[in-house]
Amino acid sequence: MEIKDKVIVVTGASSGIGEAVVKLLAGKGAKLALVARSSEKIEKLAEESAGAFAIKADMSKIDEAREMIRKTHDRFGRIDVLINNAGQGYGALVEKIDIGKYRYLFDLNVLGPLVAMQTVIPIMRRQGGGTIINISSGTSQMYIPGLAAYSSTKRALNGLTLTARAELKKNNIVVSLMHPYITASDFYKNALRDRGGEGGHARDDADLPPPDSSEYVAGKILELMDSGEPESFAHDWMGK
Repeated sequence: MEIKDKVIVVTGASSGIGEAVVKLLAGKGAKLALVARSSEKIEKLAEESAGAFAIKADMSKIDEAREMIRKTHDRFGRIDVLINNAGQGYGALVEKIDIGKYRYLFDLNVLGPLVAMQTVIPIMRRQGGGTIINISSGTSQMYIPGLAAYSSTKRALNGLTLTARAELKKNNIVVSLMHPYITASDFYKNALRDRGGEGGHARDDADLPPPDSSEYVAGKILELMDSGEPESFAHDWMGK
């Protein structure tokens, strides 16, 4: 895909994978909508990225998820790519999952991306096509003690994404999933936790490969944007 002048929305743009994606796309001449809860961080990033537009929005709130798409369309007149990257982790044993926290997590990790998709799909259909990439997790392929709450939200996102891909093929809208591995970012530091959930976020296994950089994952996302494959894994062994 030719990136220059494409209008691309990136949620969770203030740090980690989202920030790395923004910097990579900005360097290729994209017109970017940077979405995050931290207005100070994304405004600074927008200033550093020519043609970028900062939108403060909490993706766990349906109205704000809809509005950030509308604001982007009002600003640029089209939306070529939506990257649903905003999300949060949660470590807790199934017995100890806090229902209030889990509802919030589901709103952020599942309903936020779904609402953004529902709002952008009619825009892309009128344009004659578009690309949607939802950021899942390698844990959605596993059953790791302490990570049931988080991984279950990502499994739900997987199902929505791949079904939408089949539904929207006729409209030339390509919907894909990216599965990162452990990433060297603040994701684990910022994860919610309850009793028994610490092990799911700690790298106690010395046999595990080292974490990937956010820049590495950003590069894989751009490769997926170009290939249009249904799914991409940060490493080939993850999909086996």
